[in-house]
Amino acid sequence: MATDSDAATGADESEAITVYSDYVCPFCFLGRRSLANYQETREEPLDIDWHPFDLRAGQRGPDGEIDHDADTGKDEEYYEQARENVRRLQEEYGADEMELELATDVDSLPAQIVSVRVRETAPDAWLAFDEAVFDALWLAGRDIGDRDVLADIASEIDGLDPAVVDEALGDDDLRGRVTDMFDAARRQGVTGVPTFAYEGHAARGAVPPEQLERLVEGV
Repeated sequence: MATDSDAATGADESEAITVYSDYVCPFCFLGRRSLANYQETREEPLDIDWHPFDLRAGQRGPDGEIDHDADTGKDEEYYEQARENVRRLQEEYGADEMELELATDVDSLPAQIVSVRVRETAPDAWLAFDEAVFDALWLAGRDIGDRDVLADIASEIDGLDPAVVDEALGDDDLRGRVTDMFDAARRQGVTGVPTFAYEGHAARGAVPPEQLERLVEGV
């Protein structure tokens, strides 16, 4: 599976695993917990080459706003099964502190736009910001689609100016580029998240650390 250029994602020359994700996906949060567990077992660091993905694309209108009444094809049985899977993985990956199981009313687009800007302009602060966005939603139940929440998150990150939030959200060109990144992910064959990719191979879902090890190390 090919990926966008390093210049577009902020990845450097060190070894990295590509991760496609959306902040509103509980399995992306849990998948990152699994990835962190795997990273702790490695002698060499494994960076994250992050690519945003829009799970709400089918509900998003021309103005970029989500139509919450749009038919997603998902019924209550689907959501209950998702909740059960979240609860199972919470225990498996040591994430019992999760405040939410699902976040169907939250729009992650603002957070993803800001995250791309941080990745491009303050790469050393990006991982801390990315993790703080996940934590704000899943551990504290905060609305990461809210500008003030994002600014508060940014203010807590060393080396990051909270003004980046207003700058990013006011940049129409950046918004267009993020939308292009969503489209690029689908052209790469990504249909769901999280998707982990490494040297032409991929694993989809909040897979266990052992599977990530096999993906990266071939063992």
